[in-house]
Amino acid sequence: MKHPVQRVTLITLGVADLARARAFYHALGWQPASAAEGVVFYQMNGLALGLFGLADLAKDQRRPDAPLGTGAVTLAQNFDTRDAVDLAYRRALGAGATPLKAPHDVFWGGYSGYFADPDGHVWELAMNPFWPLAPDGSLTLPEDA
Repeated sequence: MKHPVQRVTLITLGVADLARARAFYHALGWQPASAAEGVVFYQMNGLALGLFGLADLAKDQRRPDAPLGTGAVTLAQNFDTRDAVDLAYRRALGAGATPLKAPHDVFWGGYSGYFADPDGHVWELAMNPFWPLAPDGSLTLPEDA
């Protein structure tokens, strides 16, 4: 079977405290699909998200002394409405997220805000009127995007 070149199947976030990270995502309503010692996986639309202890992740990469950082990548969730963005933002803050930018109207015609999870991983919550979502919440970019 030939797979497309442009794809991501797993995003792994290095975390300082796996139990804390797992509790945070649980408070957001996320349910693990599987877990093993030192790692937990969440099934998403067509891909998975993993949480992996920082030291174990560096060791797995064969870079045991590497100072793994955060914040250089932004993960995003798009929603159909501004109200859904606001609700998700409040839920994240209630779960212990650090507010970075409260949701508001943005110059490109949408609505978005940012928070950081307890390990500093940045999430954007957005409503983009130019990118309609499928009923399952997945996104396929329009041809003129």
